[in-house]
Parts: sequence; C-alpha cells; structure tokens
Amino acid sequence: MRLKSLCRHVFIKHAEMLSLQSRLWETQKQLQHLRRQTAHMETLAVPMMLGAAHRPLSRTQSSPASTSLTLPDKALPLSTAPESPQSQPRFTTGLVYDSQMLKHQCACGDNSSHPEHAGRIQSIWSRLQERGLRGQCESIRGRKATLEELQSVHTERHVLLYGTKLLLLIWKVELQQFYMLVFRQVDNDTIWNEMHTSTASRLAAGSVTELAFRVAKGELKNGFAVVRPPGHHADPSNPMGFCFFNSVAIAAKQLQQKLSASKILIVDWDVHHGNGTQEIFYNDPSVLYISLHRYDNGNFFPGSGGAAEVGSGAGEGFNVNVAWTGGLEPPMGDAEYLAAFRTVVMPIAQEFSPDVVLVSSGFDAAEGHPAPLGGYKVTAKCFGFLTRQLMALAGGRVVLALEGGHDLTAICDASEACVSALLGLEVRFHAEISVSGQYWSSLKPLMGTVGMSFLGAQRKDCEETDTVNAMASLSVGVLTNKR
Repeated sequence: MRLKSLCRHVFIKHAEMLSLQSRLWETQKQLQHLRRQTAHMETLAVPMMLGAAHRPLSRTQSSPASTSLTLPDKALPLSTAPESPQSQPRFTTGLVYDSQMLKHQCACGDNSSHPEHAGRIQSIWSRLQERGLRGQCESIRGRKATLEELQSVHTERHVLLYGTKLLLLIWKVELQQFYMLVFRQVDNDTIWNEMHTSTASRLAAGSVTELAFRVAKGELKNGFAVVRPPGHHADPSNPMGFCFFNSVAIAAKQLQQKLSASKILIVDWDVHHGNGTQEIFYNDPSVLYISLHRYDNGNFFPGSGGAAEVGSGAGEGFNVNVAWTGGLEPPMGDAEYLAAFRTVVMPIAQEFSPDVVLVSSGFDAAEGHPAPLGGYKVTAKCFGFLTRQLMALAGGRVVLALEGGHDLTAICDASEACVSALLGLEVRFHAEISVSGQYWSSLKPLMGTVGMSFLGAQRKDCEETDTVNAMASLSVGVLTNKR
C-alpha cells in the first residue's frame, strides 16, 4: 500500500509539473536568448578566430597538426576600461575553489559509503592554507559554466537534465529517469542531490574553464582547480563514475572556440581511464589525449582505454593510452610512471608542441587507496615531479583540475606537491641527489638535469658530447700541425 501511495504521489506531481511545461519552456527559451546576447556582447572585446566545425564524434568500441595560431604571451584585455593596479592579479599560480561545491552530497550523510564526498576538496583547500601555499598563489573566483559552454561538449538534453534545477518542469523525461531523480541515484556510485548537484557540477566546469582562460591569456602563470564533482567519465550524453559534466573537455572546447587554441594536450593520470574525454576528442587531431591508468585487460573500471584505442579518422594517433595490466602483482608505482613519462608521454608531447596543457589530475593512483579504488603506490613527490615535467611544455601554460582520489591524506599530499611544483618550489629529488652527489662522483654530471624533461636532458647530453668532440678535434689538429 505504501508503494502504491508513493507511486500515485509521484504521478500526481509529475502531472502537475508537466502542466506548467509550456509556460516555463517559453521562459527558458527567453533566458537562453538573453544569455546568447550577453555572450555576444562579451566576446566583442576579445579577438576570436573560430576554426572549422568538428567532425561528428564517434564512440570507441570499449567505451561505457600544425599550429596556425599561437596563444599570446600576455593577457588579452577583456574590456577597454583600465583596471586599477590593485585589481590586477599577480603573475603566479592560480587557484580556484568554491564552497558551494561542498553541498553536492547524498542526503544520507554517510561519507563511508560515498567516497566522492565534500571532505575531499575541503581537506585539500585547508592543507594548501596550512602549508602557506595559498598565500603564494592568486585565488580566483569560481563561476558556473553557462548552458552554452556545457553544450559545446554535451547534448542539449543532457545539459538540461543535469544542469538545471527546473528540468522536470520543462522537459519530458522518461519515467525511469524521473524515478532516478526522485530517489537521488544516477548509478551505484553517482548520487544526485536535486538542490545542489547541478550547481556544483556547473561550478566545477565553469571554474576549470575560467582558470584555463586566465592561464592561456597570460594573466596567470599556471593553475590548480580544487573542484568537485569530477568530470572525465562524463560523455556527451551520460553521467558516470561520480561525473556529470566533463570539466576538462569543456575547458578545452572553449579554448578552441574562443581563444583559437590550435593544439591542446590533455594528460590524464587518474587511475581510472577517462572514457568520456577519450570519446569527446576521439577524431579531433587538435587535441592530444594521453591517459595513464589501470586497465587489467578491460577488467578495471570503466573497462575502456586499451592501447589499441588510438583515435579515428583525422584523430588517429592523437589518443594515447598507457594501459597498465597485471593487476596489483606488483602494484604500479613511481618507477613505472616516471618511465612512462620519460619514454612515452614527454617525447610525444614535445613533438605535438601544444599551446596549452590541461591535466585531469586524479590522485587515486597514490598510495593509500584500496584495490577497488586504485591499489597503486605512486607517491606525492612523483606527482609533483610529473607536474614539473609538463611545465616544460606550452611555455609553462599548465592547468591541473582535480578528478578522482579518495584517501584524504594521499590527495592532500599530492595536491601540495603539485602546487609546490607549479610555484617553482624545489622538488625533493633535487635535494636528495645534491646530498648524495657529495659522496658519489657518478651523480655529479646528473645534478644539472634532474629538473629537465627526458628530451631536455638528452639534448644537454648531446650538446656536451658535441662540445667535447669539437675540442678533441681541435686538439688533434694542433698536434698534427706541430708534427
């Protein structure tokens, strides 16, 4: 009887909502028209060169080019009105965070059964304050992504379903999806809070996009976005794995469309493959997507991301999966990730020569995560070192956006290490090699190359070898003349 009563109540409410559909739909269209007009006015002050339309996106089988214009080294003015010196940001690392993202949580209040909870970003933000790193950075105001920005990646239906609180009043959804929203569950992992999830998800996407714009235009040196919910599992029409909107993909699309970024590198080191990001850019040669993740022959969530998934059409070769297999015997750690960066990630990235680097920075490969959530042993120092490597690309225009990672100590340590690297603070590897170098002569030639990329160190070795050979040739020539 209770079930029948609940169903009757649901149907009554559904009918009442649909009766208002026509009027609210007209209101929604008027609002969208006003947003388009506002966006048009805002863009009049920013030079834009829109590229050719993208080819239709294709879905990978296992999924649930040349630079024509470089980005400016200095900031582009958003308006003709001069800013006071006090309002101009420092040219340093940018941070973005918004407490409204804390409100996205299950009504049950039990974080033990929901690993993606508000304490994740709250703990990271507190750690950066405790270590004095926030004071060295420029904190920028987060913002909600516009519906138009969301629709650059997601379908209109997906955007209205998960990006507006009044969707049920203006869109005819299937009964199954209506029940889903009523009972606050998208899938086994992904909870829905009808009061706060849409706001938090749009804040995450908008904040990453805003930070990426500031860095791309030269207003900030680089940046780290402390945001939730994560985004890299969300594909154009489906939420998945805690994700509703693909924040990094949206930022990349906006950089392409509004700043004419011709080549964007997305590095994804979350332990889970970013199936959504891969699908979105699978046939786009202007976006190079490189993912390092636990794969286990498709038996680890989400099951996509095999090495053979290389892109399609014009995008073939621009999708690179470093797909770890073998389970946890032994678990992957620093040695494997450093080797992958040295032999795969950095050589390809250097050849691609991106305008901007975006990082889907999940920390669930870090030590401290149980096997179902990761099980790997990457240290915080390693994440900092990988960040330093990426800073050698794109003139240092690097933006990290938090994705997964659920052990609070591990993600705080890793975030601290990455922000320290972005600020240019010394990575501990330097200190260790300099100390040991006092006792071992074999380390002395390497002390000057620790912070370099693989190609940079290789180039330095070649230059030194050429210098030695040239000097040897001169010496031989002198001795021959004397004879």
